[in-house]
Amino acid sequence: MRGGCYQGRAQGKPISIRSLTQVIAELTEIGLSMSKKIEMMKAKKQKAKENHVVCHQKFQARIQEAEDSMQAQHLIIETLVEEKDGLLQTIQGLQEANGDPAPFNDEWEEEPEEQPEEEEIGEIPLDEGEIDDE
Repeated sequence: MRGGCYQGRAQGKPISIRSLTQVIAELTEIGLSMSKKIEMMKAKKQKAKENHVVCHQKFQARIQEAEDSMQAQHLIIETLVEEKDGLLQTIQGLQEANGDPAPFNDEWEEEPEEQPEEEEIGEIPLDEGEIDDE
């Protein structure tokens, strides 16, 4: 080594130890900055995973709540159907006890819709309601 210059050459120019030291310092600083950024990205990734787990758990809880609600509604419907059947049997028993000829059954008889009769427009006498030009 002569005069503070490295004997190697970069693109045909001598490289000083000072510039090598400066390049190493800059690269070290860049490396540290990149390491910090990587750590921050890892922390963000971990936080995102945790948030995802929390959201997933909340979503699963909502699904379970909806399923429970649907099951409860299904049980209520079954109970109402059974109660309706019991009431229909009671009605049928009362009808039979009263001697009604047609016992009530589960099928509803629909009454035919009555067609409203169209009002016929009667002939209006010509002498009524006319304007007299005279």
